[in-house]
Amino acid sequence: MTSTLRKEDDHLHSEYMQIAMGPSHPAMHGTVQMLLTLDGETVVDVDVRIGYLHRGFEKMSEVCTYNQVIPYTDRLNYVSPLCNNVGWALTIEKALGIKPPERCDYIRMIVCEMSRMSDHLTSIGAGSLELGGFTPFLYAVQAREEVWEVIEEVTGARLTTSYTRVGGVTADLPENFGERWVHAKHEVERLIVDIDKLLTRNRIFYDRMAGVGVISAEDAVDYGFTGPALRSTGVDYDVRTYAPYLFYDRVEFDVPVGKHGDNYDRYLVRLEEIRQSIRIIDQCLEQMQPGPVRIDDWSVILPPKDAVYNTIEGMIAHFKLIMEGVKVPAGEVYGYVEGGNGEVGYYVVSDGSGSFNVSDAPPSTRST
Repeated sequence: MTSTLRKEDDHLHSEYMQIAMGPSHPAMHGTVQMLLTLDGETVVDVDVRIGYLHRGFEKMSEVCTYNQVIPYTDRLNYVSPLCNNVGWALTIEKALGIKPPERCDYIRMIVCEMSRMSDHLTSIGAGSLELGGFTPFLYAVQAREEVWEVIEEVTGARLTTSYTRVGGVTADLPENFGERWVHAKHEVERLIVDIDKLLTRNRIFYDRMAGVGVISAEDAVDYGFTGPALRSTGVDYDVRTYAPYLFYDRVEFDVPVGKHGDNYDRYLVRLEEIRQSIRIIDQCLEQMQPGPVRIDDWSVILPPKDAVYNTIEGMIAHFKLIMEGVKVPAGEVYGYVEGGNGEVGYYVVSDGSGSFNVSDAPPSTRST
């Protein structure tokens, strides 16, 4: 749209142009809108407006059982969906007071760390591209592709995995997972070295990142920052170490922190976190033992198909879980994980039913 703003310092009869850029714009990623004031192709002023990410997750969940919510958690962040999957499952399991088998927890840690790597590689690669660095972007995408291929072998999907269930995961790791992971790990490590060499001491990259987007530790805490953005300011807070879940207290890893709270420190934190995720996955594979990956409770987990097809108990359990869902005791619960971009938390209020679909209930008892 064209404004009526006159350029008083110009002898020509011309006007500034005001354009709304985003949120539906490739550079905005659906989360930001910029109101630009342009003098030809020169940006005279910009008003940045954030907060365009809400996708109606809570509203859509109102007609779902607890397991039916899992596909929605994929889409909260589609480059690190498994962190969201695991966080939701842990929240509902906390409300139920159940604990999945040990192998399940290790698998959840492995897929969460692969998701974290995917998220950071996307951030580093896309950030490089938007500054003009096309080659590092290709290296990051290639590394992410290695991770996604392993994720696909485990979950059956690359992005929208829906891998977890309340009480477990959909399937065990494939038989060749160890070998496949070693290959992917070596490729990622090799490509991370190339990205490091191309970007970290690159004069152009450094000048465009260092001192840009600076936020102090105090302001970051006041604004509720978490994840790499908070740690770049020097605040050593990571949910995996401050409030350990799964078996993060059994593995050794470092939590990288920055000093200046700028874009450059955020890049360095993410780059190092990829290396730490690799350490965590290696330790999980060393520690985990064979065993079940779901709890043995047909009121929570679907019974095996042979029981469904051949026993009345299995058929009834299957029918009730599909139609009514897992019955979560009435009350409130908060669950959390350290996602790729920071703390992912779910606050759930249950009325004791197996579904959020309680439109006939008084407002004070509705699940949210």
